[in-house]
Amino acid sequence: MAIDSEGGRCVSADIAAGVSPAAALFHSLADETRLRIVQRLARGEARVVDLTDQLGLAQSTVSKHLACLRDCGLVDYRAEGRQSFYSLTRPELMDLLASAEHLLAATGHEVVLCPVHGIQAP
Repeated sequence: MAIDSEGGRCVSADIAAGVSPAAALFHSLADETRLRIVQRLARGEARVVDLTDQLGLAQSTVSKHLACLRDCGLVDYRAEGRQSFYSLTRPELMDLLASAEHLLAATGHEVVLCPVHGIQAP
């Protein structure tokens, strides 16, 4: 899943190209901004303005990433008057991220030095 440049929504071209749903899930979480939003929403619901203030991001950036996370079924919102309050739809997502942190700690964060996905070792 990726954000398309025009609509700002997650596109499912990966799945259409034969990528498994699990790979698409991890791809949707591969963006640092989306991970930061997910981590913030794990502490409770928030409005776009809360996320922009707390994460130091532009409103348009937050809105595009929220739309992607909504398209992926990971985030939803409830309307209250003119405001929308976003929250995680699947709290077990945080268990997945905690498991990833444990795996990273166990491997000594070697993925950071991976020539494909990380930085190049000097």
